[in-house]
Amino acid sequence: MPMGDVVAPRRPRQGHQSRPRPLPPTVARAIERAVGDRTEGPILRNMRDGRMDRHAATRRLRHLAAAAGIRMPRMLRHTFVTTMLDAGVSLRDVQIAARHADSRTTMRYDRARNNLDRHPNYIPASYMTSGT
Repeated sequence: MPMGDVVAPRRPRQGHQSRPRPLPPTVARAIERAVGDRTEGPILRNMRDGRMDRHAATRRLRHLAAAAGIRMPRMLRHTFVTTMLDAGVSLRDVQIAARHADSRTTMRYDRARNNLDRHPNYIPASYMTSGT
């Protein structure tokens, strides 16, 4: 299977549902480097070679950010959603990626929602004046 088609194992969701999650090639390569030659055990290990939990991973990320002189955002989820919306990804796609049940939740992150260039009245007007 090509690297771009790597899919993470299914993970239980609310209501005991699960769905596959695609792994970007850079993430797949990072996982391969973390696993190395091992065939079993956790991917991310703590100092005692046990499974690293989410709290330890967050502490490690904060430590690495501080060592690099980067101010780590308080909420990586917020950064992810706002970056996707700023990059022009559709609201529906961001809603799905963020696992928001209601699109209004995702819309709260959209900093450009009050931009008049995006107002529904402006879109047809710009289309009509563009000569297309």
